[in-house]
Amino acid sequence: MRRRTVLTTTLAVALATSLAACSQTAQGGTNSADSWPRKGKPIDLVVSFAPGGAVDTAARLVAPILEKELGTNVEVVNKPGAGGQIGYTALTSSKPDGYTIGATGSPSVVVSPLDPARGAKYTRASFQPLGMQVIDPAVIGVAPDSPFNSVKDLVEAAKAQPGTITVSTTGLQTGEHFAAADLEAKSGAKFALVHFSDGSSQAVAAFLGGHVQVYVGSASDVTDLVKQKKIKMLGVMADQRSQFLPDVPTFKEQGYDVLSATARGYSAPAGLPAGVKAKLEAALKKAIEDPGVKQRMTNLGLQTNYLDAAAYQQFWADQETTIKAVLPQVMKK
Repeated sequence: MRRRTVLTTTLAVALATSLAACSQTAQGGTNSADSWPRKGKPIDLVVSFAPGGAVDTAARLVAPILEKELGTNVEVVNKPGAGGQIGYTALTSSKPDGYTIGATGSPSVVVSPLDPARGAKYTRASFQPLGMQVIDPAVIGVAPDSPFNSVKDLVEAAKAQPGTITVSTTGLQTGEHFAAADLEAKSGAKFALVHFSDGSSQAVAAFLGGHVQVYVGSASDVTDLVKQKKIKMLGVMADQRSQFLPDVPTFKEQGYDVLSATARGYSAPAGLPAGVKAKLEAALKKAIEDPGVKQRMTNLGLQTNYLDAAAYQQFWADQETTIKAVLPQVMKK
């Protein structure tokens, strides 16, 4: 009888201990966070675009600070293609243990799961936003010797010869695609859109090589080109002029109500333990707001605009609502 009582008590204690451990893990407690990250185990930071673009550059700036804060290596892994969809698929398919995070840029990350034809295996709910770093306004530019000197010049030429002026984007249903389509809808112009799914570096190379006549991209992608006089800027798609391109008028100044910008931040796969999420969010905040990183971002034409995980998640949800309203227009292209 005594032996049975001892055995029952032992089993009860073991069960209680196990349940407590499971509860702590589910809540992101001691088991999931205190020992994370494991010594010697690196964190992959997935960038869904080719090396050299603004997303890749920003990720490589924050990576060393993350390493310092988290005490482990952070390796930037480029997975370009399909307008970011390949990298986003890899990110959301990863185990939500904190060892895989990714750079997320909208509208590309917002749009791809909204179009059934793209067959995305993820939705907004597949991501755990961790923090936003920048909002980068869209711009439009042409070669220095181009006959176009204003947005009106470009629009009038595209209306006179529909579908003949080539315009770059960084892939189907990306921010640049939305921007060009919105300009067409509001001006009556008709462009020949050329989609470069590997990202801005590929689009810039095509523009500089004379393979496309008009470059549509982010302000950060052109600041060096402007300094080198390799591009003539026609307009900025923002409410006010860019601090990095103060001489370039906005589209609104030129009579076209076109606004477009890319928001860039960092996310993990959904299901991340709360304790690990807290560590990653704190480390990213430290990295994004690091004075040295902010200065280098400024030098690249990128203004830091940090949002914490909750605010970034709400921003993401709001963008999804807006994009749903205009997506049919882009899906026709």
